[in-house]
Amino acid sequence: MTRKTKIIATIGPSCSKPSVLKKMIQKGVNVCRLNFSHLSLEKAKEIISSIKTINQQLSVHTAIMADLQGPKIRIKKIHNKTGELSTMVGQKIRIGNSKDCDLSVDYRGFAKDIKRGDSVLIEDGKIILKVLETDKKTNTTLKSLSSGVIKERKGINLPDTNIKMNSMTKKDFRDLKFVVSENIEWIAMSFVRKKEDVISLQRRIKKSASTARVIAKIEKPEAVKNIDEIIDCADGIMIARGDLGVEIPAHKVPVLQKKIVNKCRFASKPCIIATQMLESMTNNFSATRAEINDVSNSVFDGADALMLSGETSIGIQPLKVVDTMRKTIKDAEKSMEDFEFKKIKGRVSTKRKVADNICKNAVKAANDLNAKSIITATYSGYSALKVSSYRPKAFIYAFTNNHSILNTMSIFWGVVGIYYDRGSTTDQLVQETIEILQKNKIVKKGELVINTASMPAKEKGGTNTLKISRV
Repeated sequence: MTRKTKIIATIGPSCSKPSVLKKMIQKGVNVCRLNFSHLSLEKAKEIISSIKTINQQLSVHTAIMADLQGPKIRIKKIHNKTGELSTMVGQKIRIGNSKDCDLSVDYRGFAKDIKRGDSVLIEDGKIILKVLETDKKTNTTLKSLSSGVIKERKGINLPDTNIKMNSMTKKDFRDLKFVVSENIEWIAMSFVRKKEDVISLQRRIKKSASTARVIAKIEKPEAVKNIDEIIDCADGIMIARGDLGVEIPAHKVPVLQKKIVNKCRFASKPCIIATQMLESMTNNFSATRAEINDVSNSVFDGADALMLSGETSIGIQPLKVVDTMRKTIKDAEKSMEDFEFKKIKGRVSTKRKVADNICKNAVKAANDLNAKSIITATYSGYSALKVSSYRPKAFIYAFTNNHSILNTMSIFWGVVGIYYDRGSTTDQLVQETIEILQKNKIVKKGELVINTASMPAKEKGGTNTLKISRV
């Protein structure tokens, strides 16, 4: 691996064929995202099967992320023959279920929750409406503040409204049941507002005897307000800049992005930056300078992974999009050889005080001695993630005998997962892991290598040893 920041690609009509999927993974995709807002269970099962087959063919550990739709409000129906509604500035629009209304939405509590003066944003804010009145039952009258065309199934954002929807819908429960049956590594939860939303999903996953981990998507003002408690309980965070940039002023998002990445690093939780990374490549053959700059700055911020959405799922050239992101990340990381990431102190857990200090000092030793590799033996992936959170100059090679964790670690910054189940003693483990890297031409004779492990080797979750070796 020649880069540390991981690439997540959304799989859709443009790239769901096994031949295209295989090429995308070969070009650098580490995680495949399945967006259940636009995916049938039958198609999802087909894609999952293809990814697992490709992993075996290429001997790689591509992870799968299931992105649940969540309580997203959408245009249900336009009440005319065309299925579209053209709007002009000042035009009045009625939302309700009666025939004389212009359109209906798929949330029954819309008229009840909303109030006079609230903003209603359609299709990520492309069309802006203002509430004039509501009967608090079924009908709402709005005034258009912009011109455009409203289409069915487009999303609605209500930045001024306290929505009383549950954190998961009937569709989410149905999709979740399918997801846990497919042994998927990551589940992204949409429109998280508080820690209880995440905890509720984690309980359902645990009850299903699944080891899937939860990524909380930050896209609501309430989530920003409760960000610390959400980071504490979630297994990872996604900064979903599309809805977030509509729900809060867009100019606040860049600074917020940096703050959240730093908070995630402090808590040793992976952080994904998503939405509009290379959006112009959905329909064009090259990215804009601003998009390339955005990808590079996200690398400089220290994100674990960057996510492609429509660029790969419905774009005209998914392979070139992945290639463009890979090259941009690689060049950005190479430029960082001249300076370091912002130093993060890192949280030291009371329960894992020894392990946390071992991981911290492994990174310090690697940086001070210019070691090229940090080798960590892990069962849960914790030590690999902890080392990763300090963003060392060295690559991190995580050896594990836990098959399920290999794919999971594909989202961790700078971590390469390798299956290993032979070491019966710590000395044997240290020696053999180095030999494996040397055989694969990852380390060279004379280089310094940092090992973290547990002693005795049979201990799980008890990293207590740091060893510096010369190959």
